[in-house]
Amino acid sequence: MLRFIACLALLLGVAAPFTAQANVQGQSVNCAADSVLAYVSGAERPEDLLALPDTQWLITSGFAKGAGLKLVDTRTRALTQWYSGSPDQLAHDRTAFPDCKVPPDAALFNARGLSLRMLKSGLYRLLVVNHGGREAVEAFDVSAAAGQAPSLRWRGCMPMPAGHVANSVAQFSDGTVLVTVLTRPGTTIGDFMLGQNTGAVWQRGPGDRAFALLPGTELPGNNGIEVDPDQRRFYVVAFGWHAVVVFDRRDTAQPLARIEAPDFMPDNIHWTGGRLLLAGMRLDEPACGGLRKVTNGQADAMACHRGWVVGELDLATRRIATFAYGQPQLHFNGLSAAALVGQDLWLGSYQVDRIGVIWLQVVPSLRAMTYQHGLPKSITLSAAKQIDH
Repeated sequence: MLRFIACLALLLGVAAPFTAQANVQGQSVNCAADSVLAYVSGAERPEDLLALPDTQWLITSGFAKGAGLKLVDTRTRALTQWYSGSPDQLAHDRTAFPDCKVPPDAALFNARGLSLRMLKSGLYRLLVVNHGGREAVEAFDVSAAAGQAPSLRWRGCMPMPAGHVANSVAQFSDGTVLVTVLTRPGTTIGDFMLGQNTGAVWQRGPGDRAFALLPGTELPGNNGIEVDPDQRRFYVVAFGWHAVVVFDRRDTAQPLARIEAPDFMPDNIHWTGGRLLLAGMRLDEPACGGLRKVTNGQADAMACHRGWVVGELDLATRRIATFAYGQPQLHFNGLSAAALVGQDLWLGSYQVDRIGVIWLQVVPSLRAMTYQHGLPKSITLSAAKQIDH
């Protein structure tokens, strides 16, 4: 099936996304399985990714010990380790961030959710959820001068409440920071898969010294989060519901809307290329026996490779439309984030060691062919571990 799609795509003249420029060692465009997606290797579980506006640069997190932050040149498809903790990357703002005395240890830096906000032309505030050495949201300034690779400087951090592990982060233009917690102490992944509230959203405003729970935001598996350009609403992925829940920041006691995703499990949600995109694995995957299962309170780790889906949230109709999707891939699973750079759609994963990329012009052809030529056999990630998703 995958061989058929790749070969037909080449016949259609859409070979650009399948070139071996994606740092995939030993792979070429030869209609082999998995050639639907090109790859940039060495990413170390790129759970979240963001496109730096009006540049060719992509920022990715690394959801593993020492994986930290990486920078991708989307033109050359070259990936580099970005944060090293070198002196030129450190500029602690002790007034704004008095809680953390030392920067994150690059050898421990375990990065997860990302958020980017423009401070002024060419300067951005990057927030990064960190699990390495401390549970905190790290703050960086990113400088993006024309014609140069962007640079970053650590400014400080915001510790999470004791016992709580952040998942995703977002920020309003006034500097207010929102974080999600997937499972609070005493709750499990199995709980939110069964529809029970396990997480919530915490907020820290400018000048605050700690995060505070936003009442009414308790959901089954609070995952991705994003703010609206109107600076009033924000969007939270409820992983257990496979839905996006909309809140008004002035009063979070009751949500404004709950918008279901069509047959996929959204993870991260971001504005990218003027679109509000969500990314996640297929919900009812025939190759994996259908729905994700919970047995004796334990949720399936989703090691079996599921199809991938990127959805677009239409705020006017309160509908999530399918933006792009594909079948299970041999070398890719655990889709968790998506970003647009030009005509390329970049795909992050909380499970694998690479970033996927597909040329948008091939997507309509893949949509027409997917699941019309037989279902692939189950593909399982070896040595899979139970991961917080």
